[in-house]
This record gives sequence, structure tokens and C-alpha cells, in this order.
Amino acid sequence: MSKEIKRVAVFTSGGDAPGMNAALRAVVRSGSYHDLHVFGIKRGYEGMIEGEIVRLERADVGNIIHRGGTFLKTARSEKFMTPEGRKLAYETLLAHDIDACVAIGGNGTFTGAHKFYEEFGIPIIGIPGTIDNDLYGTDLTIGFDTAVNTAIEAVDKIRDTADSHNRLFFIEVMGRHAGFIALNTGIGSGAGYVIIPESVRTIEDLVEELQMNARRKKLFSLVIVAEGSKIGGATQIAQKVQEKLDFYDIRVTIIGHLQRGGSPTAQDRVLASRLGHAAIEGLIAGQKDVMAGVINNEIVYVPLLDAITRTKGPDEDLQHLAEILAL
Repeated sequence: MSKEIKRVAVFTSGGDAPGMNAALRAVVRSGSYHDLHVFGIKRGYEGMIEGEIVRLERADVGNIIHRGGTFLKTARSEKFMTPEGRKLAYETLLAHDIDACVAIGGNGTFTGAHKFYEEFGIPIIGIPGTIDNDLYGTDLTIGFDTAVNTAIEAVDKIRDTADSHNRLFFIEVMGRHAGFIALNTGIGSGAGYVIIPESVRTIEDLVEELQMNARRKKLFSLVIVAEGSKIGGATQIAQKVQEKLDFYDIRVTIIGHLQRGGSPTAQDRVLASRLGHAAIEGLIAGQKDVMAGVINNEIVYVPLLDAITRTKGPDEDLQHLAEILAL
């Protein structure tokens, strides 16, 4: 029979994402509603090893839902990747009488959480907090919507300059392994071309399309590039295009970490609140070694192993739509 859960620890790990604070707020207040004692672990797994654990009351998470980043801070922990480090983390949780954990993060965070559960059996539920939206088992991850909105706002400003000077801009957005941000930014900003890791399109395809644009006297264009593109980043692609089409006035902009920061959108705040609440409800119901996600607007619990090993890519219809609208 499972041990009754009374003391829950929550932490954020890996890259920060807008909406993490909203998720923390929901975990603390939902836990309080169910008469649980909720503790915050500072700096993720590193803080778990070093005992940086504090009690969190309802008032401690007031006035944070609109803030970007994570008030518990985040870090990547090399120590936790070792059996010795995980044992130290487990002993720290035992010393604080922690019954269960809520881990907010992405693939690396969940890989550690799954391994930790396998070795020590502490119930743990993951909340998907990553701007890349690349975790299997949920339609959306916390931070993705904000990152896309930030990227589109930047592209809209670049468009003004590109149009005024008849320039070809290559704009790099985040997405090391997945093209969700690039694809949605491309459609939302009306870009002329989108290059994502999942695409089979080549430099030659891009050059051919740009040549067609030039014949139509269209020398202004925006090309959105995911940083993990198989044919290179924005700078490398721009150099290759310039070699073949030297009549273009080419510029490169890398939006970078702007996409991680800032106040979360309404969608990310609501999503984070729903998932934070679902994590507490799941632990009470006996869920463990799972991720709380949303599919077709319904809360689901997906095994952490599936979330980190199964792949999820952008919808092919969405990719086709981007091509059609760019004509």
C-alpha cells in the first residue's frame, strides 16, 4: 500500500521558461488546499543535493504569476548525473521527510526524475516546462506560447527594416531539436520561408525560391531558421545563399535568449496553473513516474519514460500551410 503523501517538494530544473512561476504558484496553493505541506527546492537537483529546501506557504507565491523565470532558480547538476549524487539527493529528501516531488522542466529534468524514481521509489510527477514544445504526451509545454509571441514581435520589427531597404533577413529562433517555435513564428509573422530540423528542404530549394522572388522583383523577404536546422544556423545559411545570389542585400538576426524571458502570456499562465494543480491531484490519486500534460484540452498523465523517449514533431499539415501561405 502506498504511503500517504503529506509533504511535497517542488523544483524547477534545466532551462527556464515563462510560466514556471505560475506552475509553482499552482502547486503550492493546490497543495495547501489539500492540507499538504509544500517545500521548494532551490536550484533544481543541485539544490536537492545540497539541502536548499524551504517551506512554501500560500503567501510565498503571491504576486509571481506574471513574472518570467523561476523564483526558485534553476541549475543543471552534473553531480545528480552520478549514482553518488542521486543518493545524496535521496538522503536529503529523507532528512526533510519529503514524501513526493514535482519536477518542472524538460527532457533532461524528466530523465533525471525517472532515474531517481527507479532507484529510490519516491513518487514524482513532471510538469512540462520548456519553450521548445518538444515533449511527447502534451500538446503544449509551458513557455512555448510566450516564446513564439516574443519571436513574432521581434520579426514584426525586423520586417519594417527589411521592407524599407529591400533586404533579405535570415532570422534564427530557438529550437535545437524541434521546429515548433520556427514554424509557428513563420506562419504568425508571414515569413517567406521556414527552415526547421524536421524539414527535408535544402539550400538549393531555398535558392530556387529566392530566385523566383527576384524575378518577380521581390528582393525583400524573411526566412525563419530554427537553430537546430540540419543545413546550418542562420549565419551559415546566409553565407551559402550570398555565394549563389550575390544581388541580395542580406542580413542576419539571432533572437536568442530573448525568447526565454519576459512575462508569460495568458495561455502559458493558464496552462501552467492547470498542470500545477494536476500534479498535486495526481500525487494524491497515486500517480507516480508520470508527466502531467494536456491533450485536446484534457489533462492526461503520461509515463515519464514515454515523454523522454518518444518523439513529437510539428504537424505536417502546419508545415504544408507555411509553404502555401509563403507563395
